[in-house]
Amino acid sequence: MSAAPWHKASPALLWTALAASATAVAVNLPLAYIFVRAADAGWSRYAQIVFSQQTVALLTRTLMLVGGVLGLAVPLAVALAWLVTRTDLPGRRVWAVLASLPLVLPSYVAAFAWVSIWGPKGFVQKALAPHGIDALPSWAYGYSGAWLVLALFTYPYVYLLVVAGLCNVDPATEEAARSLGRRPWAVFATVVLPQLKPALYSGSLLIALYTLSDFGAVSIVRYNTFTLSIYNAYRGLFDRTVAASLATVLVLLTVGLIIVETRLSANLRSSRTRPSRPPEQVPLGRWRLPATLAVLLLAAVNLLAPLAVVVHWAVKALRLGNPLGAAGEATLRSLGVAALAAVAAVVLSLPASIWAMRHGGRLARLALGMTYSGYALPGLVIALSLVFFATRLAPPLYQTVWLLLVAYVVRFLPEAVSATRASLRALAPVFEEAARSLGGGSWTVLRTVTLPLIRPGLLAGAGLVFLTTMKELPATLILRPTGFETLATRVWTAASEGIYSQAALPALVLVGASAIPVYFLIVRPVLSERPR
Repeated sequence: MSAAPWHKASPALLWTALAASATAVAVNLPLAYIFVRAADAGWSRYAQIVFSQQTVALLTRTLMLVGGVLGLAVPLAVALAWLVTRTDLPGRRVWAVLASLPLVLPSYVAAFAWVSIWGPKGFVQKALAPHGIDALPSWAYGYSGAWLVLALFTYPYVYLLVVAGLCNVDPATEEAARSLGRRPWAVFATVVLPQLKPALYSGSLLIALYTLSDFGAVSIVRYNTFTLSIYNAYRGLFDRTVAASLATVLVLLTVGLIIVETRLSANLRSSRTRPSRPPEQVPLGRWRLPATLAVLLLAAVNLLAPLAVVVHWAVKALRLGNPLGAAGEATLRSLGVAALAAVAAVVLSLPASIWAMRHGGRLARLALGMTYSGYALPGLVIALSLVFFATRLAPPLYQTVWLLLVAYVVRFLPEAVSATRASLRALAPVFEEAARSLGGGSWTVLRTVTLPLIRPGLLAGAGLVFLTTMKELPATLILRPTGFETLATRVWTAASEGIYSQAALPALVLVGASAIPVYFLIVRPVLSERPR
C-alpha cells in the first residue's frame, strides 16, 4: 500500500503517525541508553570487561546451555508432534493437549518443583533412603539441572508450531515419494522435514531467546549464565559499569540469534494452500505400547509431578498456618499491574498498527518494526536500561510502580501489536470506507466501526500481555519499589532460600491464572487445526 503525500494527509492521519512515532521512539530510547551507560567509563574499561576471561567463560557457558536445550527440546517436540498428528497413538487428543501444557509453568516454578523432586533432600531421595540409597547424583543443580528444566518446559514452543506445520503438509507429496520406493523414514527426512523448516527455525529461535533471557530457572538451579551474572553485578557491585557492559553483550547475542534465524528463513518458500484431505494415520504396530509409555512418562515428569509437588507444598503451607494474606496481597498487586500493562499496551498498539495497516509507507513500517524491539531483548536488560535512564534523566520515576509498568509495556508491547495488526489485516477496509462515504469522520469511524470489529483481537492481545506480565520476574526484581511483592517475586525469593512451603501458594495461583489464557489463546487455536 502506498502512502499518501504528507501535504494531503488528514489531521487524523497526522496524529496517528505522530503517536505511532512517539511510541516507537519511547520504547527504544531506554534500550539505546544502556550502550551510552556502558561507554561512560571509556573504551578501555569496556574492552577490559567484555574481553576478559570471565566474560568469555560466561559466554561459553551460556551458549553451551542454549545449544544443549535446543539439542533436546527440538527432537522431543518433533517426535511428539508426529505422534499426535500422524499416528494411531491411543488417546492422542489428550496427549496433544498435555504435551503443550508445560507452557503454563513459569521457568522458576518449574525449577522450584524440579529441585524439590530431584534435589539432595527431595522426594525421590527421601523415598530411596530406606532402601540404602543415601545420595543421588547431583544432576538437579548446575548445567544438568538448567538443561533439563529449560528443555522439558520450553519444547512446546517448537511442538505447537510443528503440529501446525504438519497439518499443512500435503499427503500427496509423501505418497508420491513412497510410490518411488522410499522407506517411511526417508520420506519423513526428505519430504516432510524440509517443509517443517519455517516452524523449526521460528520455534528454535523462541527457545534460544527464552534460554538466553531466562533468569528464574538458572538462579534456582545455580547455573551461572549472562543473566545471573548481570543481576549479581548489578546487586553486588557499586560500579554498575560491569552490569551495563555485560548487558550490551547479551543484547548483541540476542540480535545475532535473530539475524541467524532471519537468514536461514530468508530463502524458504512460503507454504502453499492447505491440503485438500488429511494424511493417513501411520499404524505404530508393536511400537504402540512403548510410544504410549514414553508420552506418559514425559507428561508425568514435566507436568503431573511438578503440579503435584506445588499442590503438596501448598497444602502443607496451609496446615502450617502460613499466611494467606501475604499471598493474597501479592496476587492483588500482580493482577493490578498486569491489568494496567495490558490496557496500556493495547492502547499504544493502535496508532502503529493502524498507520502501517491502513496507510502504509516506509515510515509506518519502520515505526511498526521498532515497537517489536522490546520483545527480542531479555527483561533483565530492559530493566537495567530503565534504571540507568531513570536515575540520570528521570529521577522521580526511579523505584516507582510507573517505571515498572513502563518496563512491562516495553517488553510485551509486541504481543498487543501482533494481535491488533492481525485483526486489522482480517478486517476488510470496505466497512470503514462505507462509513466514511456516509459522512463519518476519521475518529467517528474508528470509534464506531473499526474498534468494535477488531475488539476480539484487542482482547486477545490484552490477555497475552496480562498473562506474560503476571509471570515476569527479572524486571520486577530490579524495578519494583521497596516492599512491592508480586506472585513471581514471592515464588522466586522463597524457592531460592529453599522455603518451598512459602513458594507453593503463590506458585499455585500463578499456574491457575496462566492455565486458562494459555489454553484458549495459544494451545486451542493450534490444536483445533490438527486432524481428528
